[in-house]
Amino acid sequence: MADQQTEELVEEQAAPPAPLTEEERARREAALRHIRQFGDPVLRATARPVEVFDEALREEVARMGRLMIDSIGIGLAATQVGTLHRLLVYRVEQESPVNALINPVIEWRGKAQEIMEEGCLSLPGVVVDVERPLHIRVTARDETGEPVEIEASGLEARVIQHEVDHLDGVLILDRTSRDQRKEAIRGLRERENGLSRDE
Repeated sequence: MADQQTEELVEEQAAPPAPLTEEERARREAALRHIRQFGDPVLRATARPVEVFDEALREEVARMGRLMIDSIGIGLAATQVGTLHRLLVYRVEQESPVNALINPVIEWRGKAQEIMEEGCLSLPGVVVDVERPLHIRVTARDETGEPVEIEASGLEARVIQHEVDHLDGVLILDRTSRDQRKEAIRGLRERENGLSRDE
């Protein structure tokens, strides 16, 4: 399983196992319109700790979970939907429930590291190599305010680290080589110019 995960493309924007139906494609496009894209200043902002665990917070978690699923993602941070809350949601298995981590802190990172390709819902079409620890321990709260501690490995550890980076205003472009970063930014600009000409 570890070898299989090593070869997989790890993205917030997970590749669907089969071609999308018209309904899935429409739902995905609608969800992506709610996700902030590269260049939006909120993606470089540092999220603030959540202090109130109320119904509004639980609704925010539920909404983010729906957006992540509809956009065929495996992780989403609050900053990506324009909210400066230290909140992330993720789901590494399609059948699993959505996990919410509020005020997450990575308490420990293992020494073993691995380089894998990562993509991001906020950087459409970008895939870069990112080196991250294979094992981490995270403390957080759930949407009701209960303490949570997770020891994560492999894909789960990578997704959590990716989303915590978002909460600190860090993008995968900051964690890759200079050459890959330059190429990715060039691709994003070309895509943006192409889209603006087509509109």
